[in-house]
Amino acid sequence: MANVLILGPRAPAALELARSFAHAAWTVHVADSVSCRLGAWSNAVFRAHRLPSPRGDAAGFVAALSRIAAAQRIDLIVPTCEEVFTVSRYRQALPRSVRVLADDFDTLRALHSKRRFLELARDCGARVPDSAAVTSMQQARDWAGGAPLVLKPEYSRFGVHVRLYPDGLPTDAPPLGLGQTWVAQRFHAGTELCSYGIADRGRLLAHAVYRPAYRLARSSSFYFDPQPTPAIRAFVERFVAKLGFSGQISFDWIVGEDGVPTVLECNPRAVSGVHVFVPGAPLPAALMGADMACVDAGAGRARMIAPIMLGPGLAQALRDGRGARWRRDWARAEDVLSVRGDPAPPLGALVDVAAYAGVALRRGCSLREAATRDIEWDGEDLPEL
Repeated sequence: MANVLILGPRAPAALELARSFAHAAWTVHVADSVSCRLGAWSNAVFRAHRLPSPRGDAAGFVAALSRIAAAQRIDLIVPTCEEVFTVSRYRQALPRSVRVLADDFDTLRALHSKRRFLELARDCGARVPDSAAVTSMQQARDWAGGAPLVLKPEYSRFGVHVRLYPDGLPTDAPPLGLGQTWVAQRFHAGTELCSYGIADRGRLLAHAVYRPAYRLARSSSFYFDPQPTPAIRAFVERFVAKLGFSGQISFDWIVGEDGVPTVLECNPRAVSGVHVFVPGAPLPAALMGADMACVDAGAGRARMIAPIMLGPGLAQALRDGRGARWRRDWARAEDVLSVRGDPAPPLGALVDVAAYAGVALRRGCSLREAATRDIEWDGEDLPEL
């Protein structure tokens, strides 16, 4: 029996992968550096392990990961969140016998950069927005010349610092911050889509496209509506082949009125697209790099994080006068947390949220920051161990 170690079980995507591996008769271990009852309490998980923070103690994180891999005879390590950068950087410190699903560090660094990724994306079959690196609002203003634009930190996640200026940059726009370079990007209007793929040495082995129909304050989505888009899949196939990429890879898109997709940014890790595959899809085989045809998620049933859809999602819909649409969307979606035979993860998620809230109160930060700050990586050098 094969053994998998899934990192980041704080995330619903990791829970989905754990269930997929258990369905394929793997023994599933999970490991994280914060409260992860969401994944750890799943019937799919054999054992949960605690790790030091990859951001605060990279050496301790890698040493613990190596010990677990050796002691539990792990065959495959699957990062799902931003710990993938630390895993990639220090891959040589992990047992050679273990397949580690992370491409080389320089490649991941380039893909994580909002600026360098767009350079790599050219000539792969999708529209790429004009962009420029800026360090001040005046530079952004001079570059845009009054045209609609988007401003985002070069290294960021969940869209929390993104600034949209569809009418051009106003005179009272606040200055840039965060102590890093920002990317000014031409604004493209249209329908938001996201894609998720699994690749091995340049071969695309699994792919999904979905519409993030409901979001938390223009950030993380909690409703995933499958939207197969051949042009997006064609881009991803060409892009991973161009890089010879191995691992999980995700993209954000805008599809304009002309139907042409514009690729906006890349996340070289798991995202919610993993939820829209049919039950029993051979994702473990894809993650192992099997010799197989690409598994396409297609246009199956929508998925949602039901507690958030029922809480903030309903409140947003009622405030915006979209109650009838919310009822229709609720009725046609399945929950990603609670599934038949595995009822505990929703309760685990509540415990996790309570733990993150305590951290947020102690540190004076947002709930999202409390849940991710231990794994975030913003392009800084990671030294030798």
